[in-house]
Amino acid sequence: MHRICIAEDHTILRAGLKALLDSEPGIEVVGEARDGIELLDVLHRCRPDMVLLDLSMPRLRGLEAIREVRQRFPGTKILVLTMHDSEDYIFAALNNGAQGYALKDATPNELVLAIQSVLAGKIYLSPEISGKVLNGYLEGKKGGATGSSFDSLTHREREILKLIAEQRKNKEIAEFLHMSVKTVETHRSNLMKKLDLHSAGALTAYALEKGLIVK
Repeated sequence: MHRICIAEDHTILRAGLKALLDSEPGIEVVGEARDGIELLDVLHRCRPDMVLLDLSMPRLRGLEAIREVRQRFPGTKILVLTMHDSEDYIFAALNNGAQGYALKDATPNELVLAIQSVLAGKIYLSPEISGKVLNGYLEGKKGGATGSSFDSLTHREREILKLIAEQRKNKEIAEFLHMSVKTVETHRSNLMKKLDLHSAGALTAYALEKGLIVK
C-alpha cells in the first residue's frame, strides 16, 4: 500500500483529491496539510511515500516546501499539482527536487497515472508541460549559449546565474551578495546578452546543463 500526503490549502479541493485517491487500489491518504509548515509536521508523523503538493500555499511557499522536504525527507517523492504552467515554475520545481509536475485541469485518470509513475521512480510531466521543458532546454542550447560564452562569464556573473536558476529574486540576490539591486539588474542584463538567453526558464535550463545546479 502506497502512503500519500496531500498538501493543498483549499479545503474542498483537498477533500476531492482524498476521495479520489482513497478509491484507488494500492493508495492510502495518510495525511493532509494546509500549508508548507503543517506539511513538514505531517511528514514527520506519517512518513508517507509521496507528497501531492500545490505551489501556492501560505506560510511556507510550495517551492520552498519542496526544498525542505527533499532535505529532511529524501526518501519521500514529490508530485506537484498546480495551476501554474509557466516554465519558470516548472524548472524551479524540478530543480528543487520534485519528481513530477501536473496541472490542476488534469483528468482523474491522468492524475492517477502521474502518481503511479512517480511512485515507480519515473519523472512525470503533464503533456502540456513536457513541451515547455523541451523548449526551455533547447533555448538553453542555442547558438549563443556555447561553451565559449560560458567561459566569458565572470565569477560574479556565474554566482548570479546560479542564484537566478534557484529562483531568487533580484532583491534576495542583492542581499545575499551584499550589493545593490541595480547592480544585480545590470549583471542579469549582461548575462542574458552574453548567453543570448532571455527568460529565467532558459537561464535555469542552461545552469542545469552546465552543472551549476543539481536536479
